[in-house]
Amino acid sequence: MHRVKETGRKMLFVVAVVSVYLASVISPTDSTAESSYVAAVYEHKVILNPDPHTPVSRHDALQHMQKNLDIYEEQAARAAQQGAQILVFPENGIHGFNFTRSSIVGYLETIPNPQEESWNPCTEPERHNNTEVLQRLSCMAHRNNLYLVANMPDLQPCPLKTSPTSTCPPDGRWQFNTNVAFGSDGLLIARYHKQNLFFEESFDTPPEVEVITFDTPFAGKFGLFICFDILFHDPAVELVEMGVRQLIFPTAWMNALPLLDSVQFHSAFSLGANVTLLAANIRNDQRIMKGSGIYTPFSATYHHAWKGDPEEGRLLVARVPVLEPLEVKQSAAKEVEAGGVESASSVATDSGRCHQDSCDDHSPDSVHPSHPTFISFMFHDPFTFVLLNETQGDVKVCNGTFCCRLQYRWLLQDHKELYALGAFAGLHIVDGRYALQVCAVVRCAGLDQNSCGQVVEEAESKMDFLLEGIFDTKYVYPSILTSRMVLEQPESLKKAPDGRVTMKHSNMKGGLVTACLYGRMYHLDNE
Repeated sequence: MHRVKETGRKMLFVVAVVSVYLASVISPTDSTAESSYVAAVYEHKVILNPDPHTPVSRHDALQHMQKNLDIYEEQAARAAQQGAQILVFPENGIHGFNFTRSSIVGYLETIPNPQEESWNPCTEPERHNNTEVLQRLSCMAHRNNLYLVANMPDLQPCPLKTSPTSTCPPDGRWQFNTNVAFGSDGLLIARYHKQNLFFEESFDTPPEVEVITFDTPFAGKFGLFICFDILFHDPAVELVEMGVRQLIFPTAWMNALPLLDSVQFHSAFSLGANVTLLAANIRNDQRIMKGSGIYTPFSATYHHAWKGDPEEGRLLVARVPVLEPLEVKQSAAKEVEAGGVESASSVATDSGRCHQDSCDDHSPDSVHPSHPTFISFMFHDPFTFVLLNETQGDVKVCNGTFCCRLQYRWLLQDHKELYALGAFAGLHIVDGRYALQVCAVVRCAGLDQNSCGQVVEEAESKMDFLLEGIFDTKYVYPSILTSRMVLEQPESLKKAPDGRVTMKHSNMKGGLVTACLYGRMYHLDNE
């Protein structure tokens, strides 16, 4: 059985002028033992409609959904027994997926707007018709005395009262992929409509971006978003920049190695945005959906099933610190040490090979010594790579004017696997459109350079390294993924005013699959 992993993040952070991104300080003022709460997420093996393209009656749709809700009932009780104060279920966990716009109609409920109406579905079930799922979720929260977030499909009249200028879909109704949140008394307290759909024929994009939060007595404010939203500015980054530091993330995440595995990117978002992320995923091996976690800037409690593990649900429960709103410093970027980690001023020179002058020179023709480069595709993007063939080295690779630098030393000199440093700056246009600047060290799938960038899940080779790039964005998400989808926390991270982000790591416990600085150029998405 694949056990739940708990990792501590012991690292250096730098307080940057412009952003909370990569800007936290691990200190008693940020979180204390007295200021914590117990969170739970449930990775759910969803029971699917075997023929989602065929419309069903409301009766049959309810019968189907009740099977998944029966499992939710069991897990809510288990979470409550372990002291959970908030529980998150995944995207599509109640109804499933792959519906058409017409075939999902039997599954829809009209969810009232909690900003306009106070309603407890458990204690006032008669107020709104055809709300059996809302009633059951509400009673689940009430019975177990916990806050509860679930995902379900919503039907809204058109045009929306809140957006009178919006145009209606041709059939005269809105259908939304929706998060609902309930207080511990069963009160419906929040409703969020997913902004960034991922090939979801049954749902509409809301006419206006919704930035939705709710308050709790134990941890303050939580923000809501869903799955593909995490790759875009609105509403995820908008929530972060409002100062919301606890985020709830139901997802049906299809893993996309080597850069976008679930636990890899979700933990990277938590670390890069300096927030807690409660990520509940679907478990569906056929669709490569797996990997859930409770991520904070200091720790990660997560589960990522491995080949041969039974295809089943998994409840994760962890005590996590309450993250206080950050004060953005108005001085020059300041270095702060945590846990005795090496000071940032020595990070860039610890090998004696990278001096300030050469580190600042990131022009494409300045690589010294020169290393041959090649192009290989990684998740459909043409990365420029350089092989890491030496026992130790200091290499740089550029994609256009964007350059990445790596200092590395293999822990075993006779390692048998091929690795490369890759850089990409441009617009990703397959299964979504988003602008990137990425530095990544990857294990190649084979011993041929053409295999670099392909899917790899296991590795044996370990290195001490320093990876850095000068980014044209403050939104950079760092991650280290090792063999069999195990996370390691960077030894140190540094962000400088010129956009330089540096990640250092040593004494790896597992073989390196990917080390990545994933920069998002949100402002270029539509160019």
